Amino acid sequence: MKKIVIAGTNSGVGKTTISLGIMQALTKRNLKVQPYKVGPDYIDPSYHTFITNRYSRNLDSYMLDDEKIKYIVKNSSKDADISIVEGVMGLYDGYGINLDDCTSSYTSKLLKAPVILVIDAKAMAASAAAMVLGYKILDENVNIAGVITNNVRSESHYNTLKEAIETYTGIEVLGYFPPNKEFSLESRHLGLIPSVEMESLKVKFDNLADEIEKYINVDRIIEISETEEFDTDFNLQEFIDKHDCKDKTIAIAYDKSFNFYYRENIELFEKLGMKIEYFSPIKDNEIPPCDYIYIGGGFPEIFAKELHDNESIRKSILQAHENNIPIYAECGGLMYLGEKLENQDNELFDMVGIFKGCSKMTSSLKRFGYSLGEAKEDTILAKKGEIIKGHEFHHSIFESDEICAYHMKKMKNEKVIDEWEGGYSKKNTLATYLHTHFYNNLDCIANLIERGSK
Repeated sequence: MKKIVIAGTNSGVGKTTISLGIMQALTKRNLKVQPYKVGPDYIDPSYHTFITNRYSRNLDSYMLDDEKIKYIVKNSSKDADISIVEGVMGLYDGYGINLDDCTSSYTSKLLKAPVILVIDAKAMAASAAAMVLGYKILDENVNIAGVITNNVRSESHYNTLKEAIETYTGIEVLGYFPPNKEFSLESRHLGLIPSVEMESLKVKFDNLADEIEKYINVDRIIEISETEEFDTDFNLQEFIDKHDCKDKTIAIAYDKSFNFYYRENIELFEKLGMKIEYFSPIKDNEIPPCDYIYIGGGFPEIFAKELHDNESIRKSILQAHENNIPIYAECGGLMYLGEKLENQDNELFDMVGIFKGCSKMTSSLKRFGYSLGEAKEDTILAKKGEIIKGHEFHHSIFESDEICAYHMKKMKNEKVIDEWEGGYSKKNTLATYLHTHFYNNLDCIANLIERGSK
């Protein structure tokens, strides 16, 4: 297997730009590149997918055990020429201080994949070697096979860095990348703007790939990526065989307002035999005929007027709810299913109206990080008392008198550090800020199928 992890010393070091450039350079060489992202991110994978024309996969070891992560990689990369894994935050950053808990370093060991470490080498010389050496010796089981120095303006500066790092650490330096504002990506309150909204991306990434080829040894990256294979004990087929959904259809909201989905969640429905019908809450007049509805996260606050103006599809979704069609909505989907949405400019817009209340944007993150949701009642995803793992990341709050469906907990070192109530369930509709990966609890889908068959 050819696979590599591109990790940074910390967030903001240029890891995403370097990763995207390498993916584009390999794709321009007519290689089939399978991309991955460590952690729960939705936006970086959208860029990966745009560049490689292959769906990027999230490798999140909070929500997925080792065997499921290996299953995802093994199955999605079997026809690829090379797999590129973009890390999360810094190489050893994860859930707490445990080096093997949700970190890029642990993912690299799990997949037997070498690491290319990206460092910000601006205004550094031999001190860069001290930085790299620290990352090398903190966990010597992590195979840091190469270094890329970012923010380096001249070849002479690069040569000094290369000599120092290779002399004092023994790790090969694969090139450098100069500062260039042309390749910066726009951002907003939840991170980078999703690729579905960006114009002229193809030209930007083509130019980025040309610069990567100029300054970084892509041939050597391909050589380093040649590593041993691995096996997995996880068998999804056993679950699929127990649940026949070949006569069922699921309608999935997908446009510029809603596009945050784990790819495996959608593919699981396909593997179960369901027909997938995508619809746009902005452009379509009504939802397609279906047995289930899935509305993921996104930016409904940015497109609130368009969502408000499309009254016909809002009524269509409300009618589906009244007809007991199971509807599952996450984060932005929750905001859409409420009565009102107040955007950053304090403008008020009508939404679907299944749940009484108003989503309001705030100036800061209200919830961020991994959390657990314990069902306080039976919902379409969980029986009372069952626990769903997930991730929250939102600037909005939902002000409502509706009774919450989940008792939420945030844990650290096996201790509860925060508790709150969240999620809303009514008839066959469940809406929550909690994003979840269905592989972490296949019972969720079993429950959903059961609800839809009644």
